[in-house]
Amino acid sequence: MSSDRIAQCRWPPLSATVDAALREATRFVFAEVDPVGIIATGSIIRGQGHGSSDLDIYVIHEAPFRRRVQQFFRDVPAEIFINPPHAVRGYFVEEHRDGRPITAHMLATGFVVYSSAAIVEELRAEAREWWERPTLLSEADATRERYGIATRLEDGADVTHADSRTATMLLNQAVASMLEFFCLTKAGRVPRSKELLALTEALDSEVGRLATAFFSAATTTERLQAAEALADRTIGARGFFPWDSGPDSAPVLVATSRP
Repeated sequence: MSSDRIAQCRWPPLSATVDAALREATRFVFAEVDPVGIIATGSIIRGQGHGSSDLDIYVIHEAPFRRRVQQFFRDVPAEIFINPPHAVRGYFVEEHRDGRPITAHMLATGFVVYSSAAIVEELRAEAREWWERPTLLSEADATRERYGIATRLEDGADVTHADSRTATMLLNQAVASMLEFFCLTKAGRVPRSKELLALTEALDSEVGRLATAFFSAATTTERLQAAEALADRTIGARGFFPWDSGPDSAPVLVATSRP
């Protein structure tokens, strides 16, 4: 039965090694689950891969469980994501809310290796819609994010002269958060970490220049100066600022006795 379905597969143009790996991974999927769709995706499929890139394979099936497999096929690392349609749609909503539409991007830009049901193209159409839809932060959510980032920056500044290692750690966290916030507010999404610097530079050359200065700084003092300049341009704050979240419903915790 597996060989019959393999004959129905289509294959993207890949190097001989990756092509063999994808075919072997597809056979693995057919042996493990009953898929209605198999989509090869990721940087390798988009022609942007490099020597250490892995092969991403998104599997849609109708059984009521999720599964993730990481395995080597022909020495090529592969990540296999197995989900029913309702889980995929749940990821669309959750990831859009967070500004990180990973699943939508995988399905929208992937290559359909195997499809035996209309749901595959339905999900891909929905994925394209979610990918193109920007995430818009409310004013309250944006202020909350800014406050958290400014606090990390302030903590880093506080220990710069006393503990350069801790300062470097905190400043790195703060700056990465600044750049993600900047991309979210300007582009409507947060890119993958390895694309973060490129997108920020494309959105604003000065932010890109300051980010380069930060990560290239020779001393903690220079790093702090670049971080503060980035904060001025991205979140408009360097530390504590007046803020009121307003009333919010607190969860009700019910005490239970142990047996």
